[in-house]
Amino acid sequence: MLRLLYAREALSEITGLTRVERKHVTEICAEECGDKMTIISGVNCENTQESIEMAREAKEAGVDGILLMPPHMWLRFGMNPNAPFEYIKDVAEGADIDIIIHLYPATSKAFYPVETLIKMCKEIPHVKCIKVGTRVTAIYEHDVRELRKHCPDISLITCHDETLCVTWFTGMDGALIGFAGCVPELITGAWEVFSHPEKHTLKEAQEWSNKIYPISQAIYGGGQPSGEAHARLKETLAQRGIFKSALMRKPVLPLDQEEKDWVAEGIKLSGLGKVDMSKFA
Repeated sequence: MLRLLYAREALSEITGLTRVERKHVTEICAEECGDKMTIISGVNCENTQESIEMAREAKEAGVDGILLMPPHMWLRFGMNPNAPFEYIKDVAEGADIDIIIHLYPATSKAFYPVETLIKMCKEIPHVKCIKVGTRVTAIYEHDVRELRKHCPDISLITCHDETLCVTWFTGMDGALIGFAGCVPELITGAWEVFSHPEKHTLKEAQEWSNKIYPISQAIYGGGQPSGEAHARLKETLAQRGIFKSALMRKPVLPLDQEEKDWVAEGIKLSGLGKVDMSKFA
């Protein structure tokens, strides 16, 4: 499994931070944990040149690689079929940095077909991993099987926070999810079972999935990660005593009491408690 500390996307509001703040957060992560785990920093930008600049800044801050998201203009307007390959290639070469490709849902206009992913993996040496967020089960399994067949050296990790254990059944190499920062004891416990199937039973896998489900529902409500879901992630961290504040930057608005109670119920049903942060001081 890739042991990753993902610096910004879910818990530090990647698009809510300035470039200076993004670099500073990444520097802190690299300084505190860089000798223990792989540090990946998210790059989310609307043009190639600035993506290269942000990737270089991340490299200067001490990361091992970047998670490269598609320009979000593609989500609304679509893209030239050749554009994703050129984008990944230009950033990889321009910043000289290893890349995890962030694959967006198959229902979006920014989805990369499996043929494009295979081409990226085979022809761009800096591509090391794909964060698979297909969110259409039949396409997800088909594409994972094709990537395993044609690109066996590429790591495949899920980003389906809301259906984590289900997507691990395809034999993934891990996960890259902001959700893990809220409930690491559940995620690592479940991963131990799914990553060593020869030592565990299907019943154990189901039991871990049942533990994760309530808090997953409280945060995602059966939907995909969103600004509001990120606010519920922070609320979870605050209620567990890990964060002092759950405040998000606008335009994400504060949760109302009903939403906070929903999170509290998810924490309770998943058997989670307060975390004594003094142990880590």
